[in-house]
Amino acid sequence: LSRLDIPRPAGGTAFSVPEAERIAHKIGFPVLVRPSYVLGGRAMEIVHKIEELRDYMQTAVKVTPEHPVLVDKYLQGEEIEVDAIADGETVLIPGIMKHVERAGVHSGDSIAVYPANHLDESARDQIVDYTTRLALELNVRGMINIQYVLYNGKIYVLEVNPRASRTVPYMSKVTGIPMINLATKVIMGRKLKEMGYEGGLYPEVGFVGVKAPVFSFAKLQQVDIALGPEMKSTGEVLGVDASYPVALYKALLASGVVFRRFGNILVTVADK
Repeated sequence: LSRLDIPRPAGGTAFSVPEAERIAHKIGFPVLVRPSYVLGGRAMEIVHKIEELRDYMQTAVKVTPEHPVLVDKYLQGEEIEVDAIADGETVLIPGIMKHVERAGVHSGDSIAVYPANHLDESARDQIVDYTTRLALELNVRGMINIQYVLYNGKIYVLEVNPRASRTVPYMSKVTGIPMINLATKVIMGRKLKEMGYEGGLYPEVGFVGVKAPVFSFAKLQQVDIALGPEMKSTGEVLGVDASYPVALYKALLASGVVFRRFGNILVTVADK
C-alpha cells in the first residue's frame, strides 16, 4: 500500500500493553483493536478511551511477542466492498457494493447494496484504480475481495483478501457474470479478454440487489445483539427489485424481519 501510494487508516502493531497505549495516543481515539490473526472478527473491538483499551488488553487478549495486537485508527465512514477477477493483465470488477451500516460493523452483519449509486465519480474512479493496481501488484490469478471506507471524501483500504468472499454469489446473481466460473478458468491459464471481458468496472444492470444478514438471536440467547466488528449473523439472503426500497423490503422479509403496521420503537443513544 505504501509503495502504491494507496491510503489506509493509521495504525501499528503492539507487543505489550504500554506499546498499545503509545500507538493509541499517537493516532488518537477511537481505535480498532484486534489480535493479529482473527476469523469472523473474533475479539475485535472499537475503544474510545485509554481505560477501555487497558480493560480490553487485560480481558479480551493476552498480548505477547508471539501474539501481538493490532491497533488501528477507527474511521467512522461508509464501508464499500468490491469483488474482482484478475488474470495478471486484466482486472474485471463486476460491481461495487455499499454497506448500509457504518464502518465498524462486520461485513457479514451488514446490509450491502448494489449498485453503490451514492458514490460520486471521483470516489468510484479511485476504487476502480486502487482495486486494479492492488490485484496486479499482488499477482492475483482468480478472485480478490477488497473492503474500503469512504471517510471525509477520501477512500482508504481496510482489508484485501486474495480469495472469494461471501458476496460473490450475490454479485454473480445480480450482474449475470459467472464469477467463480471465470476465476477458475483464469486459474487454469485462460485470459479474461479471450473470454469476452474487458477490465475495469462492468456496466451496471438496471435493477438493485440488496444482501441482508440473517440472525438467530432467538436460538442463540447468550449472544449480545449489538452489532460491531465481531460477526453475529448465521446466514444471508438477497432481495432484487427495480427500486431500492422494495429490494430492501424483500431482503429484510426473507431474513425473517416481521414488519408490523403499528407498535412502539425503542431508540437508545450511547453517551459517547
